[in-house]
Amino acid sequence: MLTKDLINTCIPQLQPFDTVAKGLQLMNDFRVTHLPVVDEDILLGLVCEDDLLDIQDEKTLLGTLNNIFIQATTKSTDFFLAAVKSCMEYDCRLVAVLNEKGEYIGAINSWDLFKALGDFVGVERKGGIIVLSIERMNYSISEISRIVEGCDATILHLNTESHPDTDIMTVTINVNKDEIDKIILTFERYEYNVIYNYGQEVHTSEIESNYKHLMNYLNI
Repeated sequence: MLTKDLINTCIPQLQPFDTVAKGLQLMNDFRVTHLPVVDEDILLGLVCEDDLLDIQDEKTLLGTLNNIFIQATTKSTDFFLAAVKSCMEYDCRLVAVLNEKGEYIGAINSWDLFKALGDFVGVERKGGIIVLSIERMNYSISEISRIVEGCDATILHLNTESHPDTDIMTVTINVNKDEIDKIILTFERYEYNVIYNYGQEVHTSEIESNYKHLMNYLNI
């Protein structure tokens, strides 16, 4: 998904000759905390509600406030994760989208990015989640795939996270099955450290199985 596909056409834009008062009024009307300031097709930057509230004279023109402009931008042809990165880097709830000429064509709000990120990681998809802790030198995506596929399952999504100053990686796997006990047992048999799992476990212990057999016998 590209950033241009997430542009929210409902987000208004301010102009350099607009006042601080108008900026705050638009933010209140549209329930946003950031808005772009655009001079014709050129983005001057984003303004933040908190910064505007600090300005005593509400008649101040936005075009004179270069020192508070936030340059949270992304290209229209960038993968949407570039917009997520920009949003986090500048700690704002809006990212401006520029075309190949560097012209402003719209903006994406953080909520739309959040929903896109949820779709990307498969939040709505059914299936189980298994989290492994692995030493970086032992990480092999081909072996992980082979283990999952050997249990008649498919990896829907896989994400890795490296931990600073250590050789440990956290690998999160989303599989297409809710019943993941067989996969977990197989990972453990191959000496993988399963630190978390979410799914329907159908495995029962030998003690539980024997107990059920005994109760069935007593009921005869």
